[in-house]
Amino acid sequence: MSKQNIQNWIESNADVFTEMATRIWENPEVGYTENFASALQAETMEKEGFRITRHVGEVSTAFVAEYGKGKPIIGILGEFDALPGLSQEIGFTESPIVKDGPGHGCGHNLLGTAGVEAAIALKQVMAAEGFTGTIRYYGCPAEELLSGKTYMARAGAFDDLDSVLTWHPGAMNMTATFRSQALIAVEFYFSGRTAHAGAAPHQGRSALDAVELTNVGANYLREHVPDGSRIHYTITNGGLAPNIVPDKASVYYFLRGKNRGEVDHLLERLIKVAQGAAMMTETSVDWGIKAGCYDTLPNVALNDLMFDQFALIEPLSFTEEEYKFAEQLQSSVDPGVREISMKMFPTSGILPTDALNPKQFYGITFGGSSDIGDASWITPMGQIMTTCSPNGIAPHTWQATSAFGSSIGMKGMHHAAKVMALAAYDLLLNTDGILDKARLEFAESTKGHTYSTGIPMDVKPPFFIESVPAG
Repeated sequence: MSKQNIQNWIESNADVFTEMATRIWENPEVGYTENFASALQAETMEKEGFRITRHVGEVSTAFVAEYGKGKPIIGILGEFDALPGLSQEIGFTESPIVKDGPGHGCGHNLLGTAGVEAAIALKQVMAAEGFTGTIRYYGCPAEELLSGKTYMARAGAFDDLDSVLTWHPGAMNMTATFRSQALIAVEFYFSGRTAHAGAAPHQGRSALDAVELTNVGANYLREHVPDGSRIHYTITNGGLAPNIVPDKASVYYFLRGKNRGEVDHLLERLIKVAQGAAMMTETSVDWGIKAGCYDTLPNVALNDLMFDQFALIEPLSFTEEEYKFAEQLQSSVDPGVREISMKMFPTSGILPTDALNPKQFYGITFGGSSDIGDASWITPMGQIMTTCSPNGIAPHTWQATSAFGSSIGMKGMHHAAKVMALAAYDLLLNTDGILDKARLEFAESTKGHTYSTGIPMDVKPPFFIESVPAG
């Protein structure tokens, strides 16, 4: 009856976590500034008897909440950062709450809250049954900046875990059997010499010219990189005025590839391009690494375990009003964009309620990146998605912000909390040797590879705070 008790507790206390997710949605904060969300979750868990470690990895908004003692140690990953420029009311027409303000267009108000919900629900059963083991919730900042968990990993926060579970809001219920790309974020800073652009341009050495030549070189480089690699950039400083030869300019790059080795090599080549641009313009160049996350490594045993839990809980159901809202929101999306989004995964209906375990995606790398990849190369990781928005709604859009603040998003969040809590229960008890199977698979998948952080040790996180490494 323990699994039923977990479900009953989540259903009885759903309003508490709906309120938490709503409050975080109403107070969106971008990466490394998630002070409200981090404090709300940490204080809630501390009141529930969890031991709290703050400022993990020297990140001011990162924390770990732990309950129990001894092995196994099972982790649940949570996130709570928003995206810039995606402020949006709950509705089916574009209507920002704050012009150009942040919004939860990736559903991290739901993502972290479900992790808190699952961990506290599991704690109730652990306390009642008195079995040994440790449940640990990770409050992870700045996933959208692809570095929060990397700083935590660098501090050893995941090293002693026996396994970890996570999820992401989506437009279907499924296991995340696919891989995401490894990534390096690097910013190049060029220095030259100012001059009057009209009267004495020959006296200047344009840092902006160096930036533009770097971008030209990067665009030629695209033809000569492995299939699936991605190179994208934005100019972060292009000078101050047209009539001043700029002595300072900078450009920010994301480099993606199917694994760490590919992006490390891509970085080496791009650095040479930037150095060549500096030589051509008689400027100098320096650079700094902003993020360096791994590709994700799915674990079949854990994904299968999480998929099995879908069959043990009541299927998602939506009201007529929710279906109407979903149809109106879906109709606001460009038909071509909607069609592409709907073709990505094999599902049906505007609000899918069935659960999928698409094993045909194992080994296939999709275009996005996430710092959960770092955790997945340190310990076995299982991941699911649940229906939190209408089918055809792409993340990182105002439509997604609207959906993730609605009752549809909240229902999907509670669904995910149940799956994670039930799966974690089996892992704590090592039911049918599931933990052993997951760890054996992990050992075979990572054979010959030792995790090392993609962010250099001398690079500090934004707003860093000296802390004692976790783990």
